[in-house]
Amino acid sequence: MSGLLAAAALGTVAERVTVLDRDELPEGDVHRRGTAQSRHAHGLLARGLQVMEVLLPGLTEELTERGAFGGDLQGDVRWINEGRRLAPARGDMPGLLVSRPLLEGQIRRRVALLPGVELCGGRQVGDLVADGDRVTGVRLVTGETIGADLVVDASGRGSRAPAWLRGLGFPAPEEERVEIDLTYCTRLFRRRPDHLDGDSAVIMAATRAAPRAGVALAMEGDRWIVTIGGYGDAPPSGHDGFVAYARSLPAPDIHELVASAEPLDEGRHHRTPASVRRRYERLARFPHGLAVVGDAVCAFNPIYGQGMSVAAVEALALREWAGRGRPARELFRSIARVVDRPWEIVVNGDLRLPGVRGRSTPRVRLVNAYLERFHRAAEHDAELGRRFLRVANLIDPPSALVRPACLLRVVRAAGRPRGAPDPAVRDDRSRVPSR
Repeated sequence: MSGLLAAAALGTVAERVTVLDRDELPEGDVHRRGTAQSRHAHGLLARGLQVMEVLLPGLTEELTERGAFGGDLQGDVRWINEGRRLAPARGDMPGLLVSRPLLEGQIRRRVALLPGVELCGGRQVGDLVADGDRVTGVRLVTGETIGADLVVDASGRGSRAPAWLRGLGFPAPEEERVEIDLTYCTRLFRRRPDHLDGDSAVIMAATRAAPRAGVALAMEGDRWIVTIGGYGDAPPSGHDGFVAYARSLPAPDIHELVASAEPLDEGRHHRTPASVRRRYERLARFPHGLAVVGDAVCAFNPIYGQGMSVAAVEALALREWAGRGRPARELFRSIARVVDRPWEIVVNGDLRLPGVRGRSTPRVRLVNAYLERFHRAAEHDAELGRRFLRVANLIDPPSALVRPACLLRVVRAAGRPRGAPDPAVRDDRSRVPSR
C-alpha cells in the first residue's frame, strides 16, 4: 500500500515511475503471499481516506460501487475504551468499511492507469546500486540492474535499508522498540441486518485488567471480519475457542456477535512482536537518491489500524519533497512529523498494559491516568467522544485532548453521580442501512 500510494504521489512530479513487487500482481481483489496481514481486519482512518481521495480522486465512490460502504464514525461504530462505549452521536467524520484486498486492488488499478507509471510484478530487489554517495538504481535478485534518479524503499517491516546503508558506508538509523508480543486471530462471519442493532463496527481497546483487544468490521459480501488478540497470549483458531476467548474481552459486544453469527472460514493467526520506529531523521549522513517510507520507517502495532493512513500522509510529504529536489534529511523530518502523533498514541496506549516493554516516563503515566478519566467521561459526553475520534483518526494532535475545554468537561463528569448522563448530550444518530 505504501508503495502504491508513493507511486500515485510521485506520478505527478516524475517523468516515469516504476513499481517493483516481488509478488506476481493479481488482476482481481485477492490475497497475495507478500501481504500476510491482508486476511485480517484493516482500518482506514478518516485522515487516510481524505488523503487517498486527494491522490486518487473518485476512489471512495469507486470502492462503494464495488461493495464497500460508508457510515458515520461516531454514530455507526461502537468505540470501546477502558471497557466503556464512547457516547454515540452523529459526528463530522465519514468512514469507509472495505476489505484490504478490495482497497489494494482498486488502488492498484487506479495507479496502473496513471501516465508514466508502470507496475512490475515478480521483481524482487536484492541490493542498491550506487556511485559514491549517490544511489543510482537497484539490483534484482536475478542480477538485473534497473537505473533510477530516485529509489523509494516501501518494503515494509522487513526493509533491508539499514543493511544497505551500512554496505554503502553510511550509518544505519537508531531504532526505538516497544515489545508488545501481540498475537491475534481473524475469522469471517455471515452478517445479518440485526447484528449489533445495525451498527457497522466494534473497535475495542485492551485494558490493564483485560489486556485483550478486538475489532469487528462489516465489509462487502454481507460479511463480518472479526479480529481478536492478546498481549502475551494467543486466541484459539477453532470456533468454540474463538467464541470463548471473545468472552474475555473488556466488553461483551464482540462476544455476542460471534456467538450468534454463522462462521464462514477457519481462523488465521498473525503475530507482531514489537512496534518499531527507525529514526532516519536523526542521521547526519545519508546517500542522495534514496528515500524510505511507510512501515520501513515506522511499523506500528497493527491493532490501532494506523499503517495505511500514515502511509497516505507520508506520500504527500514525499511528493512535496521530490518536487523541490531537497536533501533527504528534509523528507525524513517531514515524515517524523507525520509519525509523531500516531506513534505517541500507540506507545502511550501500549505502555499502560502489563507485559509490554518500552521506555515509560512520568509523562506517559500521567497521560494514561488522565485518559482513563477521559474515557469514563466520554461514555456520557458525545462532545468528548467527537474530540477523541478526531485524534484517533489523525485529524487533530493528541494535545487536543488536554485543551481547557476538554479538561473542564472531564472534571465536570467526575462530579456527576455514577451512571448519570450529561444532560447536554443527545443521541440523534440515524443508521446507515445494512448492505
